[in-house]
Amino acid sequence: MNAAFAADRRVDIVNNTGKTMEEFYASAVDTDDWEEDILGKDVLADGEEVEIDINDGSGACKFDFKAVFTDGTERVKRGVNVCSISKYTYR
Repeated sequence: MNAAFAADRRVDIVNNTGKTMEEFYASAVDTDDWEEDILGKDVLADGEEVEIDINDGSGACKFDFKAVFTDGTERVKRGVNVCSISKYTYR
């Protein structure tokens, strides 16, 4: 993997759950804080995707993801290597 690719932490988040995602969080694996909702006031409807820059300035590649849906359910995925993927799909 070249250095330019390693520095790229942009990931397309895809929502194929049949539900609307209203919050999305990404935090480095070594923290206990989910930081801020990356979607802000936006939502990610079923079938949609959004590009997110997950670079927090730490140089870390592994992040935990949390998605919150309008029906109140949450999905957490731990240890996602954002330096080696360009897309993550919620199903």
